[in-house]
Amino acid sequence: MADWGPVVVAVLLFVLLSPGLLFQMPARGRIAEFGNMQTSGASILVHSIIYFGLITIFLIAIRVHIYSG
Repeated sequence: MADWGPVVVAVLLFVLLSPGLLFQMPARGRIAEFGNMQTSGASILVHSIIYFGLITIFLIAIRVHIYSG
């Protein structure tokens, strides 16, 4: 049986936390902008830190597992 939990969680978080897709932190003129489809170096850094924190919580602390039979 293969454990698909880490793969599914990583892909979903990667898509949802892509800078500019749903939101961008920090934005150019504000703290956050929604759906502007633009990015900067600072927003990539912030989104990667948020991604690392969430993936750590989901995979290590909560231990998300999805088994295929």
